[in-house]
Order: sequence, then C-alpha cells, then structure tokens
Amino acid sequence: MTSFIDNLRDEWFSNVRGDVLSGLVVALALIPEAIAFSIIAGVDPKVGLYASFCIAVVISFVGGRPGMISAATGAMALVMVDLVAEHGLQYLLAATLLCGGIQIIMGILKLGNLMRFVSRSVVIGFVNRSRY
Repeated sequence: MTSFIDNLRDEWFSNVRGDVLSGLVVALALIPEAIAFSIIAGVDPKVGLYASFCIAVVISFVGGRPGMISAATGAMALVMVDLVAEHGLQYLLAATLLCGGIQIIMGILKLGNLMRFVSRSVVIGFVNRSRY
C-alpha cells in the first residue's frame, strides 16, 4: 500500500507549482479561444466557456499524455456552424458525444498507429505549433 501512495504522490504532486502555473496560463489562453470558437459555431459564448471548462476538468483526470491538446478547435467550429444552424444546439451535444465515442473505440482498437502515415508538417500545421 505504501508504494501505491508513493507512486500517487510522485505522479500527481511532484510539480504542484509548475502544474498550477501552467494551468493558469492555459486557462487564460482558453477564454478568448472558447469565446471565438463558440461565435464561429453560432452558439452563445457562455456555452463555449462552459464546454471548455468541462473538457479541461475531465481531461485533467482521465487524460493520459503530457502535452496532450484537449480543447475546441477551429476546424470543428467551422463544421459545427451548419449543424447548429440547421438542427439546433441539442444536435451539437449529440454530435460531440458521438465523436467522443468514436475516439474511444479508435483508442481501444489501437488505431493511433495510423498517425504515422500523416506527415509531420500536417500535424504541426493542424495544432498550429512549431517546435523550431
């Protein structure tokens, strides 16, 4: 039991100061992004803020990779414009849950290995982050 507690302490509380600071920076950067993407998608900005907060809280507990990007994207916001305009906000929730279910199934089937066929420049362009 002691090794479990030590392991938990090492994983969750080894860098509290850095984790809190990075969380604050991400939260401050996420606010205008969530508002902008919700306006693009044609929904109330409060909906985007609540959704971004829920995503951040859930991913902080179940996310498994450091540096994993878990937030709304401009590509999805553009796709959701027509969905919200034609069917309303309730279909946005259904589409989001369906997308999450598909991602879970793809994870169970270990289809992440297929990402090696996507060029690095495409991936960097999609996440809009350069490492050079």
